[in-house]
Amino acid sequence: QVQLVESGGGLVRPGGSLRLSCATSGFTLGHYAIGWFRQAPGKEREGVSCTSSSNGPTYYADSVKGRFTISRDNAKNMVYLQMNSLKAEDTAVYYCGGEILGINCTVVVDSYDYWGQGTQVTVSS
Repeated sequence: QVQLVESGGGLVRPGGSLRLSCATSGFTLGHYAIGWFRQAPGKEREGVSCTSSSNGPTYYADSVKGRFTISRDNAKNMVYLQMNSLKAEDTAVYYCGGEILGINCTVVVDSYDYWGQGTQVTVSS
């Protein structure tokens, strides 16, 4: 049974950092692209970053480029999102998603096959 479980969210001041984790199980992580998405109240889910299967390329949305870093540890079945220089507009529920055989990952929501439950990130002074 495929599972993705996010953790690491919380309340942080502007300019602060958080590291989100996505724990995966029930599948071979190296065969999947994993994406991080976020959804703020009243807005659609948007893609933030993704890491391709088989050590393929990564992608970052312009809004987070230079501030966020995605990484994966296939041996530990974990994917991480390091978020630095956080801004109020980064406030959202963050989700990780899994895409089967995502060789060149994208952050198109409909491309993803599995989702976690989300973790809240709040950036506020």
